[in-house]
Amino acid sequence: MPRLLLKFQQGVFEKIPRRTLDRLLRIPLLGRLVGKKVLRGLGLDGTHFAACGSAPLSLDVLTWYRKLGLNLIEGYGLTEALITHLTKPGKVRLGTVGSALAGVEDRRAANGELQIKSPMNMIGYYKDPRGTEDAFTADGFLRTGDLVAIEADGVVRIVGRIKEQFKTSKGKYVAPAPIEMKLAAHPDVESCCLMGAGQASPFAVVVLSAEARERPRPAVAEALAQLLDSVNAQLEHHERLAFIVVGEEPWTIGNGLLTPTLKLKRGSLEQRYLARVEAWKRDGQRVLWEAEQVATPGFGN
Repeated sequence: MPRLLLKFQQGVFEKIPRRTLDRLLRIPLLGRLVGKKVLRGLGLDGTHFAACGSAPLSLDVLTWYRKLGLNLIEGYGLTEALITHLTKPGKVRLGTVGSALAGVEDRRAANGELQIKSPMNMIGYYKDPRGTEDAFTADGFLRTGDLVAIEADGVVRIVGRIKEQFKTSKGKYVAPAPIEMKLAAHPDVESCCLMGAGQASPFAVVVLSAEARERPRPAVAEALAQLLDSVNAQLEHHERLAFIVVGEEPWTIGNGLLTPTLKLKRGSLEQRYLARVEAWKRDGQRVLWEAEQVATPGFGN
């Protein structure tokens, strides 16, 4: 769902530039009329309450829809446990999935994992006793595999997936999802994937938005270099990105880089890009293009 919401947003920007739309939305009364018109074009004008799940939604995208007038919030659930967390109406805290529903007990394990116990938990995996045993703790909590922060009042913030973490050569773990969300908040970035297992520093591969693909390459490179500086300033030292690579083509289900539910196939993406890391590092630039494997002049360290 997050990727669909992003694609809808990008479709709007193809018809009206983002800066123009943002300026109109800030004007009292006119902004409400414009927002309603955009929602009508998306088929969402009759939606009173909308919830998003399946993957983290960029705070930038979430805020944009709410500016249009769509009451969009995030929730959390698993196939193994159904919906367990939801933002309550009138208690919106952007960037969180809300608190546990009635009857759901949650906790954060020592490794940061969200664990859940409720009547909705699955009995087990069909004909897979070992998988079932591994899915639960000794005291009956379901291991979700999601890294979280739980605030004092019980509101949950998803940080990433345990299996998506990777360790750099410095011995530090990096959770890609939060960093990817920061990068994807930029209007020039349609999607991105953070990599760097075994490397001194992580790096990001991005796919440009349709609007960015139409702009001169030096202008896009400058914008991405500024994005790199901005994001790195918000990260711990071991998380800071060495460079950004612009992918040659969009990632799709057809080329095997997205799952049928439009999530990143990290293994396939790493197989495609990691073999070229050493060449990119030798280049010594901060913004590179996959197709040419050379950097745009003027953006060295």
